[in-house]
Amino acid sequence: MQKYDWLRFIVSFFACFSITSITIPAHAAENAPPELYLGSVAMDVPAEMVRRMTPLAKYLSMQTGYNILFRASPNLASAVEDIGMGHTQMAYLTPVAYIEAHDKYGAVPLVSPLTRGKSTFNLVIAVRKNSPIKSMSDLRGKKFAFGDKNALLQPAVVVRTGIKLEDFASYDYLKHYDNIAKAVLNGDFDAGILKDTVAEKFEPLGLRIIHISPPLASYLFAVSNKISPDAITKIKSAMLALNTDTPDNKAVLRALDQGYDGFTLVEDQDYNVIRKLIAPFKDKK
Repeated sequence: MQKYDWLRFIVSFFACFSITSITIPAHAAENAPPELYLGSVAMDVPAEMVRRMTPLAKYLSMQTGYNILFRASPNLASAVEDIGMGHTQMAYLTPVAYIEAHDKYGAVPLVSPLTRGKSTFNLVIAVRKNSPIKSMSDLRGKKFAFGDKNALLQPAVVVRTGIKLEDFASYDYLKHYDNIAKAVLNGDFDAGILKDTVAEKFEPLGLRIIHISPPLASYLFAVSNKISPDAITKIKSAMLALNTDTPDNKAVLRALDQGYDGFTLVEDQDYNVIRKLIAPFKDKK
């Protein structure tokens, strides 16, 4: 019986401990800052996106008083659905992802990053440095790499050069820009499309750019139309204040993208040119 009583004491002790441990956080939660989730299109594998986005989430938490947490999405469509269904309240989106989130769910544009002071970016076509390919016309009959299937701006930029998708011997979707760059370097594809800052990262490793798109309205941060005005104001102010004036702030921006040096206000109409570019491809989805 003594053994039984001793075991019963241990069970009772841990049961009380568990109840106490549950009660304290529940009480503390009443005073905890409200949570907001920051999402993103999948520009890289989830672990890398966590590395890139977490410094910004921490910065925004300190500046706004909200507890901002990063939630990774596996692809473009998922990032759009997350903000539309309330799984995230703000998101880092490509222009195409933003347009879909705005048109489908009423997402509101907030700020876009400045790349060396510019609020635009370029998509580029890259080949291996030692490739005989010199121009876009040389890509006929070659293997080409795209990113996400829903990233309609990528084929729109290619077709704008006069190359039709059926002109390629084959093409495939590799999800992330880093995957595209590595596949071209490895010789799995003759060429691929990249964001300008990604191409810059891989140029020293053996890539060569053969085409640069006209300036395009940048990636951006958008918020749900259900988020509170207080949260919008605080997040917007914090992001506009973020620049490279201190090592800590610079590290937040460089983690997100090596070319970013700040943010600027953005409006829906800034993406009308991209809407026209992708319109023929939306009809084919």
